[in-house]
Amino acid sequence: MPKPKKRGSNHQRGAGGQPRNVQPFSDEDASIETMSHCSGFSDPASFTEDGPEVDEEATQEDLEYKLKGFIDLTLDKSAKTRQAALESLKSAFSSKILYEFIMERRMTLTDSIERCIKKGKSDEQCAAAGLACLLCVQMGSGIESEEIFKTLGPVLKKIVCDGTASVQARQACATCLGICCFIVTDDITELYSTMECLENIFTKAYQRDRDTNGVSSTHNTVLHISALLAWTLLLTICPMNEVKKKIEMHLHKLPSLLSCDDLNMRIAAGESLALLFELARETDADFFYEDMELLTEKLRALATDGNKHRAKVDKRKQRSVFRDVLRAVEERDFPTEMVKFGPERMYIDCWVKKQTYDTFKEILGSGMQYHLQSNDFLRNVFELGPPVMLDAATLKTMKISRFERHLYNSAAFKARTKARSKCRDKRADVGEFF
Repeated sequence: MPKPKKRGSNHQRGAGGQPRNVQPFSDEDASIETMSHCSGFSDPASFTEDGPEVDEEATQEDLEYKLKGFIDLTLDKSAKTRQAALESLKSAFSSKILYEFIMERRMTLTDSIERCIKKGKSDEQCAAAGLACLLCVQMGSGIESEEIFKTLGPVLKKIVCDGTASVQARQACATCLGICCFIVTDDITELYSTMECLENIFTKAYQRDRDTNGVSSTHNTVLHISALLAWTLLLTICPMNEVKKKIEMHLHKLPSLLSCDDLNMRIAAGESLALLFELARETDADFFYEDMELLTEKLRALATDGNKHRAKVDKRKQRSVFRDVLRAVEERDFPTEMVKFGPERMYIDCWVKKQTYDTFKEILGSGMQYHLQSNDFLRNVFELGPPVMLDAATLKTMKISRFERHLYNSAAFKARTKARSKCRDKRADVGEFF
């Protein structure tokens, strides 16, 4: 009889019985494995009612072991492997606080990021720039972050200003440059230098407006948007005398970007205008803008835009944003928003706070709530005070039981169905009447 095949015999093995040519992870598996250890800490609701107790120390050791492997793989010869490792590190850094782990390896991580930005292709450069943002968010504003920015800052500026680099890489580096400078820069000279670098990028959109009757979108529009938003973020931490200079320089030019045929550029320009008006009125209570009537006409047109050649989703988004912008410019009003994270609440009540929140939410994604609860730097930025410490027993008492959640969802579903049915009946009656 033929001998049965041994389990696992289909794998090739090299010297010492070790597997050969086997990838340690795939693009999806790497992030999924990391997130499986991280996502459970992001929300008090993740604690199950009667689940088995988890050995947090063993879980942390397992996570750190995997992260060490990902850090090593950022030096791999394969570009796909390096990129997958960078994405996996991004997933972990955005979903969990890893200050002590990163502190011990910050120089290794910085060197890896620098190498990937310098020598990598577009996708790898984007991933490395995103990881650099998260690295600074994890470290907060301190000497260590300043060392990281001193190493990466010149490299990021070089890519941003390099016309031969891919637009996506330049866009990611512009965003990274603004965020890292916002976090770590105490040197006012470095702040002004970074803002000048970003200004040189987005002001090219002004130049196109002088050459044509309107601003047409190009392949560089996404770069101009990122540079403008990063510059606006840095403007919020400038001294008042510098804010006045920048307002005088840009306030009469920014409205030209409202005519751009790219929706995201129009929205970025509109929100930047609202923020500039807010800062201008903080510095001077009697601030007066000469072309107010023309500007409000433009904003009102965008807030009520009904052009058929634009998609419904785009029109809805544009109208929603520009209604708020128009209220800010005309009435000095801001629609307050509330953000919930765990047992806490945060109110966004001004454009400066909204710009800052939107920027960090963009890079942290679903991990924003967790970082608002636990990240000292972000809590300091949004004036939330020290983190609220809750033990497992308290978290369990905060959790709604599965049965109560089911009843709540059922009641909400019924109420929503009734409300929608009434609206449908009204539309049907109107249609029959006409």
